[in-house]
Amino acid sequence: MTMAEPDAPHDAVPDGTPRRDTYTPESLLAVAVEVFIDRGYDGTSMEHLSRAAGISKSSIYHHVRGKEELLERAVGRALDGLFGVLDEPAADHGRAVDRLEHVLRRTVEVLMAELPYVTLLLRVRGNTRTERWAMERRREFDQRMADLLKAAVAEGDLRSDIDVRLATRLLFGMVNSLVEWYRPAGGGTLSSDEVADTVVRIAFDGLRT
Repeated sequence: MTMAEPDAPHDAVPDGTPRRDTYTPESLLAVAVEVFIDRGYDGTSMEHLSRAAGISKSSIYHHVRGKEELLERAVGRALDGLFGVLDEPAADHGRAVDRLEHVLRRTVEVLMAELPYVTLLLRVRGNTRTERWAMERRREFDQRMADLLKAAVAEGDLRSDIDVRLATRLLFGMVNSLVEWYRPAGGGTLSSDEVADTVVRIAFDGLRT
């Protein structure tokens, strides 16, 4: 990925905000995600993004049409990671219960690896075209999980006395709750393998026949 050209001196950020001479679309996106999470998407202006990134608004517009394109790129990154799990061989072949366990484990790993982006995805409210698109994609992912869980029940590997849609919501509600408390920095942090193992044990000890 190429670096953007430095801002000209007359294009400095106002009010003493440190100006960065170089930046990348990736670093700009990372900053935007932090601001969206902190302020909420609706409460974020281009001025807020400019100050947080340390670059002028015109420099931001050099790369994107506006803040909604940044939102689209951010939630798209999270969705690509989640749907990519469904394309993995272990998610597509074998008994449904094994595929479900693989998807659950990998979903935890994706969430922890892409924590800010998945956090933002889970907080969209449907107020814009991009938010509605993201929510529809989330529903599609949930439906595919429900279908997989239903198949595992039909194959006799999971309990049949539990409502499939409710089990799906509870299962991924547990996974999604990670965004509220998991922090990658700091000593003693659990690894993604440890968290995934625990989630899978809790889920399948209760679901398996």
